[in-house]
Amino acid sequence: MTLPLIIEPSELASQLAHPNLLILDLGKAETYSAAHVPGAIHVAPSHIQLGVPPAPGLLPTKEQLSILFSRLGLTPDTHVVVYDDDGGPWAGRMIWVLDAIGHKHYSFLNGGIHAWLAEQCPVEKTVNTGTASSYAVTEINEDVTIDKAQLLSAIEDNSIAIWDARSFQEYTGEKAVSARGGHLPGAKSYEFSRALDSEAHLKLRDLEQVKQELNELGIHGDKTIVTHCQTHRRSGLTYVICKQLGWPVQAYAGSWSEWGNDPNTPIETGA
Repeated sequence: MTLPLIIEPSELASQLAHPNLLILDLGKAETYSAAHVPGAIHVAPSHIQLGVPPAPGLLPTKEQLSILFSRLGLTPDTHVVVYDDDGGPWAGRMIWVLDAIGHKHYSFLNGGIHAWLAEQCPVEKTVNTGTASSYAVTEINEDVTIDKAQLLSAIEDNSIAIWDARSFQEYTGEKAVSARGGHLPGAKSYEFSRALDSEAHLKLRDLEQVKQELNELGIHGDKTIVTHCQTHRRSGLTYVICKQLGWPVQAYAGSWSEWGNDPNTPIETGA
């Protein structure tokens, strides 16, 4: 089956019976219990993070990922559709995880469960489980991720554009969640939620308009975009936006939790 990267509720509703479809709900457990897309399996977001300080947002181990995706029933031919209940950051992070393990077939449900409900698509309360598979994650696609050492080098040679998806207060250092506040040298601030339409059930805004706003900040597709937040949750959404725009993108999964807790990394403060 061929589905777009960003799929609308009505299009997904027409495909629910397809046997190669695997729908993953990354929202809160209580939201899933109340109502979810028929057939959707709930995945606790903690299962797609390493969870170890000071960089809990790093990718889980290959063994952990193999166990997770085997439990969910993933196969190389499966088309995965992801959504959450917060406009898409966790769902976007799952897209990044799928990229990292080399899985090629996936879609992001625009607006998640809120848009699904608003458009009166079918729901269920059944707790679904996957038909177990044997999915072995043997290597990680390094093209979609960047570590601290690589990022330090890239900043020095000005070969990337950095999209900071945190709040402006975190970016300036006014609000510090790590030992040090501020931002990566040269990073541009565009909070992830600015790309969401609160009046359209958290669907993405017109991405051509978002693109123009990013361009005005100096974020273009002519360089690889490195996106991050505090733990690579919010930047899950910005990762998907970059992919939809056709921009080369890498996630810095260590994010500010790693960078801001290292006394030796360079930082800037203020606007």
